[in-house]
Amino acid sequence: MSGEIQNKVLFQQVVALVKNAQQQVIRTINSTMVYTYFEIGRMIVEEEQNGKERAAYGKQVLKELSKELTKEFGRGFSVDNLQNMRKLYFVYSNYETVSSISKVENQKSETVSSISLISEKPVLTLNFILTWSHYIFLLNIDDNNERKFYEIESIKNNWSVRELKRQYDSALYTRLALSRDKEGVLKLSQEGQIIEKPKDIIKDPYILEFLGLPELHQYSESELEQEIINKLEHFLLELGQGFAFVSRQQRISFDDKHFRIDLVFYNRVLRSFVLIDLKIGELKHQDLGQMQMYVNYYDREMRLEGENKTIGIVLCQNKSNLLVEYTLPEGNEQIFASKYKTILPSKEDFKRLIESK
Repeated sequence: MSGEIQNKVLFQQVVALVKNAQQQVIRTINSTMVYTYFEIGRMIVEEEQNGKERAAYGKQVLKELSKELTKEFGRGFSVDNLQNMRKLYFVYSNYETVSSISKVENQKSETVSSISLISEKPVLTLNFILTWSHYIFLLNIDDNNERKFYEIESIKNNWSVRELKRQYDSALYTRLALSRDKEGVLKLSQEGQIIEKPKDIIKDPYILEFLGLPELHQYSESELEQEIINKLEHFLLELGQGFAFVSRQQRISFDDKHFRIDLVFYNRVLRSFVLIDLKIGELKHQDLGQMQMYVNYYDREMRLEGENKTIGIVLCQNKSNLLVEYTLPEGNEQIFASKYKTILPSKEDFKRLIESK
């Protein structure tokens, strides 16, 4: 190996080491800050409990504390932020933090040392991994199971606060829960989205609001496909864990006949090709038959030894569940049909969707 190559390798190794150290420092700072806010919340609650008229007394405590802390430290100690610290204590003192469960993300958990509480009272050892901004958002989710799910997924997928908000606004937890039994829904809150079989990657509906296409706008399938390619990073985020883009308009030919698959992806977790066909309007049984042909072709001509069977997803604006059920064979685990929405449905729309399942 020449000296120039050796120097380049050394440089890359040092850069990787420094970047890793910087990330660990950031995680430690975040963890320490959130833990400190947790402790402030505990102190506020204990002080309030000593007050004779709890509500009025607590309000005055926060106002005076905010004034003095702002004078001492500057920004960051408004009454609203102190209320968030108080809420952090109430929420996270009642159950073990997801961030401290090693099986969720063992590698990341090890990068942030556990922090023992300052309090003289024996309480839980907490290990907050996300930023304070993440926890402020999470604290507004009332359902404990749903909150734990979004916390786990934020850690596993390195979601920014913006990405966390987008996934919550698109009701990711609700969409995944729709296709699971009670035990499966409970697992979502304990382990996040675990991908073990093709059905685990399917959502219904898919939310494509990032494309900027009005729901009632007249557009063609090719225009829809082009908008997805233009926002491919967002689309991969919506697809979920382990997806990598392979090609668009993939041509397959036999008997002098040519067909084109709209979008081809590969899922690294399932070790499977994932074919996506886009349909405007109502799903027809011919659409499912065509996807079955694409999947068969990939299984026989493209799949390598050691890879699992190809998965096909037909994305449509509307569908009949009975048509899908009677068109596809019993025990089907390869072909799926899902709706897509180009705007974020309201909570009422999601509620109606759940009730219709």
